[in-house]
Amino acid sequence: MTRQFLVRPIGRVESVLRSRDEAPRQPDEGAPSAWLVFDESVREGLRDLAAGDEIIVVTWFDRADREVLLVHPRDDHNRPETGVFSTRSPDRPNPLGLHRVTIVATDGPRIQVDRLEALDETPIVDVKPVLGDVTER
Repeated sequence: MTRQFLVRPIGRVESVLRSRDEAPRQPDEGAPSAWLVFDESVREGLRDLAAGDEIIVVTWFDRADREVLLVHPRDDHNRPETGVFSTRSPDRPNPLGLHRVTIVATDGPRIQVDRLEALDETPIVDVKPVLGDVTER
């Protein structure tokens, strides 16, 4: 199974979070608002997003350790080692981040979101709407 895929970033995160040490582990642990800055080439795809919309931002944790398969959850060595696929650790073979956020404001190819725990300059891979009881767009 040596198939490879090409994933192209469509933007980047602008955040006050500069290092993993200062980033909260989850959004409800003090994550700041941040800007999603998209490439001009995907601007048309953003046109129906508006303040108040909930979205899933898919990021690539470019500073992750891709060799990790076992972790102590939340880096607590009193907890047993756990397979990385049973955790939300950013260190993993394919370090995709999933962030459920609410849009605060839009400004062309820039979208401000609430509570994003991704670091500054983290590549954005995709954006998807949060679906509820409504029909998918």
